Amino acid sequence: MDDPRAQRLFGDSLVAPGDLAASPFRVDRDRIVSSPFFARLAGVTQVISPGGAGLLVHNRMTHSLKVAQVARAVAERFSDKSDLSDKLGGCDPDVVEAAALAHDLGHPPFGHLGERVLDRLARQRLRLSDGFEGNAQSYRIVTSTEIRGQATIGLNLTNAVRAAILKYPWTRHGDPRFMDPAPRGAAPPPDDPESGSAKFGAYSTEAEDMRAARQPFAGRVADWQQTLEASVMDTADDIAYAIHDLEDVHRVGVLQQGAVATELMAWQRWGRDTDLNRSGGAIESLRRQLHRKDAWMADDEAFTAAIELVRAELVDGLLAQPFDGSLEAESRVAAFSATWTQRLVESIELTDSPAVRSGHVHLAPAQWHEVQILKFVQNRFVLARPDLALHQRGQARLLASLVDALLSWLTDPDESERIPRRLQDLVELAEAELPDGTPFHLEQARGRAVVDFVAGLTDNQAIALMDALSGRSRQLWTDAFVL
Repeated sequence: MDDPRAQRLFGDSLVAPGDLAASPFRVDRDRIVSSPFFARLAGVTQVISPGGAGLLVHNRMTHSLKVAQVARAVAERFSDKSDLSDKLGGCDPDVVEAAALAHDLGHPPFGHLGERVLDRLARQRLRLSDGFEGNAQSYRIVTSTEIRGQATIGLNLTNAVRAAILKYPWTRHGDPRFMDPAPRGAAPPPDDPESGSAKFGAYSTEAEDMRAARQPFAGRVADWQQTLEASVMDTADDIAYAIHDLEDVHRVGVLQQGAVATELMAWQRWGRDTDLNRSGGAIESLRRQLHRKDAWMADDEAFTAAIELVRAELVDGLLAQPFDGSLEAESRVAAFSATWTQRLVESIELTDSPAVRSGHVHLAPAQWHEVQILKFVQNRFVLARPDLALHQRGQARLLASLVDALLSWLTDPDESERIPRRLQDLVELAEAELPDGTPFHLEQARGRAVVDFVAGLTDNQAIALMDALSGRSRQLWTDAFVL
């Protein structure tokens, strides 16, 4: 294969059973959707647990499908800008769609809560310096832990698709965290400045694979910058999160019109003079944060206009009538989603010289601010709810107990012949990856294997496995998990 973008990490001779397409990028798309890691996303929380709210809410699979839909539409819009696209390394709709479908493969059970818990356990309990990160886990799956044929080679995707998956093209302890300003996600968390970048795209074990994927884009985009195709995927993910997740919280009745209206209208009345400890204060804090972190885009006029639009179309529009499951209610949700998606997609701009905290693709200023307000509504009035916190604290305890139970099983000398085969395979893989002389070599390998194993479960599998390990389950044979 002469095209460096289409070259695969492990060569072109390895053909998977489902490779039916002629285009190498379409082959990648097919490999991703036929992977069991993609199938499991149907049982992984997006915002609200699929098991607790019926069949209407999004899961990680439906979210990924919608990101792919938006991403492809955006990529196709750039067909009339082929000169700039080619200069930046290309913008193939098949590449963008494949990356969108793969971007959440590494998300663990219970959504972002699971991600935070596994990272803390990995670094503090298991002494893994890379910790855990959902984006890095996705990249690990497509390059390492997904098995094809007789070798552990991941999905053996092309360079272009692997590069497009990389929202954060650096490792946890990579150089971009020292930049001022640092790229979005690269700065260490304020409460743990020694831990490395808050977000990163690959573990150190996959760093060489990441560099190989990015090699065709050398000299076209900065080493720390997303490829154009990754930037399209990232922007599409933002759009899907801002709009489609609002559908869920409206359907299940947890997004209350009165609370949102009070916050937005208080800020509209007092503006920058709003008391931070009263109604409107949270959104004023958001305005100040945007100026502090994203001065390249933050604008008070656009911020004010975005609040007015969200108040008119979300608060006085969609939320004005509770969702009752009727066809009329579904029609209102669909109309809101379609109108906003179209507006945001049509506003997307392409630039050859983006700000450090932006990609080559970004929303126009007005729509960028609208997305910030929509995300604020969800963060403030859904994710910060005490009842959700109660639920998540239980999920965090479950994951911690599950990691401890599996690690205890792995280290029990009387159980060496009865360890789950998948877990044994992951230990062997982790051992082979670690350089000779690594301190606590076997302990490190076991820790990474347990993290890989737990991250590959669905919500219900994690619950059922912990029930069995704790003796609460009376079922000897169950299809909730496969050992």
